[in-house]
Amino acid sequence: MNNRIERVLDKMRQKGINQLLVSDPLSIRFLTGIYVSPGERLYALILRTSGQHTMLLNYLFYIEGDTGFDEVWFGDLEDQIEIIANNINPEETLGVDKTWPARFLIPLQEKLPQLKTVWGSDCVDGVRACKDAEEIQLMKEASEINDRVMLMLPDFIKEGMTEREVADFIDNEYLKAGCSGTSFPTIVCFGENAADQHHEPSETRKLKEGECILIDMGCVWKGYCSDMTRTFFCKSASEEQIKAHDITVEAVERAEAIIKPGTPIADIDKAARDLMAEHGYTKYWTNRLGHFIGQEDHEYGDVSPLNKGVCEPGMIFSIEPGVYIAGEYGVRVEDLVLVTEDGCELLNKVDKKWQIIG
Repeated sequence: MNNRIERVLDKMRQKGINQLLVSDPLSIRFLTGIYVSPGERLYALILRTSGQHTMLLNYLFYIEGDTGFDEVWFGDLEDQIEIIANNINPEETLGVDKTWPARFLIPLQEKLPQLKTVWGSDCVDGVRACKDAEEIQLMKEASEINDRVMLMLPDFIKEGMTEREVADFIDNEYLKAGCSGTSFPTIVCFGENAADQHHEPSETRKLKEGECILIDMGCVWKGYCSDMTRTFFCKSASEEQIKAHDITVEAVERAEAIIKPGTPIADIDKAARDLMAEHGYTKYWTNRLGHFIGQEDHEYGDVSPLNKGVCEPGMIFSIEPGVYIAGEYGVRVEDLVLVTEDGCELLNKVDKKWQIIG
């Protein structure tokens, strides 16, 4: 844990910030091993380049043992803005992270008009983006579980099943495997519903012959997420659907082929997008190529033309192009990719080629 804090402090020094208020509970867990779900109450870790760090804690939070930091405890009847003000240096710039609520930030700025606040979330999120060995192992295990459950689906799914039946099967298998839950609500789409990229499984929509079956799924294993998408077809598939699937798989593989340390992240998106454009699918795929993942399914960082960064060892992100034709069908194929010291490693081993099932 100390190494993680040191990496954050290095980024703070590079940015010229001597104090940083971290409020994201998952970032605090990442840095300290302590997890609290604070609701509307004040909860924060104040990091200082001096090495003297402070946790702001409500008496309602249960913390076992010594946190290892200076601790400031308070109750609901105390002035929490005053508590924050008393634990920062108003003469120095304060970095704040992405989740700190306006109900704390704005009153603090009003109380201390001389205080300069800046965006400091990248100091933590940039460290979270590059996983260490422990995190990589947990994410590999999460993806192995995802693979196992995905491989059950071709034998389980039958014509006449509802989307909800399939989603419930997936969720139950995660629980059997010891997962704490899903990375996001499991997405199961039949036919025209697959053109809706965040479709919620229907209780009544039944699978019919000739329809696509798009499944986007992920589990949470020991606090870390998996995410994968595969698209199947029920009993048969049209030439148009097969072509769209084949091009989507090729786009995934082209993007994955160039991933290594130093590769501009925008170039990964371009590799897939250029292929889609060659085949006339640009108007059917308008979103980014992928997102970073870790303790949350969508973390800081994406794989898009807007990302000016480069690949670094330890980064884990999705590669998920798709073809979405409203009212007809949708195809998406998604892998998680780990950037290694000399290339990349796919965390998902399930074959990407289309399958006829049901």
